[in-house]
Amino acid sequence: MTEPYAAAPAPTVIPVGDSYDVVVGRDVLGQVPSLLREGTLRVLVVASPAVAAYADQVAGALAAAAVQVHRAEVPDAESAKSVDVLARLWSQLGQAGFTRTDAIVCVGGGTVTDLGGFAAASWLRGVDVVHVPTTLLAMVDAAVGGKTGINTPEGKNLVGAFHEPRGVVCDLSTLSTLPRADLVAGLAEVIKGGFIADPVILDLIERDPAAALDVSGPVLRELIERKITVKAGVVAADLTESSLREILNYGHTFGHAIEQVEHYRWRHGDAVAVGMVYAAELACAAGLLDPSVIARHREILTSVGLPIRYDAPPPASWPALLTAMSRDKKSRGAMLRFVALRGVGDPVRLEGPREEWLEQAFTAVCP
Repeated sequence: MTEPYAAAPAPTVIPVGDSYDVVVGRDVLGQVPSLLREGTLRVLVVASPAVAAYADQVAGALAAAAVQVHRAEVPDAESAKSVDVLARLWSQLGQAGFTRTDAIVCVGGGTVTDLGGFAAASWLRGVDVVHVPTTLLAMVDAAVGGKTGINTPEGKNLVGAFHEPRGVVCDLSTLSTLPRADLVAGLAEVIKGGFIADPVILDLIERDPAAALDVSGPVLRELIERKITVKAGVVAADLTESSLREILNYGHTFGHAIEQVEHYRWRHGDAVAVGMVYAAELACAAGLLDPSVIARHREILTSVGLPIRYDAPPPASWPALLTAMSRDKKSRGAMLRFVALRGVGDPVRLEGPREEWLEQAFTAVCP
């Protein structure tokens, strides 16, 4: 275990192109009002019960800045990302008289930022939103990049919009209350960033897996900042996922399929971890990737406690997973498309892989 900070260093500001900044530091919730547009009169603070204390701090900072604060409590986890919950937010915005110069502030995990971001994108065809992620997964992924959405019975995030926030505040102090299982799951997205773009992320975790899970130490902070920097660079170049941004979906095609057939009982990060191993096995079957890189996937993921296999019970069989993958946003017509690797830091698009490759990869992760 690494030593805790003797004194919290100054916040790090990571720009996402010229659009907005991501602030990373400790005890920085008070910076939320400074990210709002001048003249903002009303703010709806959207949060789940689990982070009520942090939402109270944000609401207090907003009230001290003479902003009228409204509160909306939403469910935890994927159950928040539904049409019914979204409709309740719309009703609350309407009843409170929110205009285009008002804003939404989302406090919580990725489901809250996805839901609140979509409410902001759709209310009056777009109002400002500021994200305050309180989970590792949300800090390094969901809150950055402008993707918003809700789930439907047919799949995850099939309904949504691109809507960039005015800013993101990642207060590392909030990770101290995060359950360890959620912290571990969040590392899957960090590790993904290492495989697609920044190998130093992988080196840091391999050197000391325990330090990667120490919420008070410098290693996890560096991992968070590196992963945010990876995502910021990609989304600044390709906001609407027309080309480059697809690499951020590494491991997600199979991972989302697991989530769907499991009715979202699996944590997103756990599913993505298995999805990355599946993608690596698929790339190897296609002749793109050396088997040693598959072994590195398994070793790194296992070292921090992430799963590398999916024991698929009926009806979560191969046909069910294949059907779920066919609904993936990257698919085109009847053609499955995957993000694959030719090597660490060298992602490519794999289109229309052979059925035997798909099944071979499935057998490798679902023995």
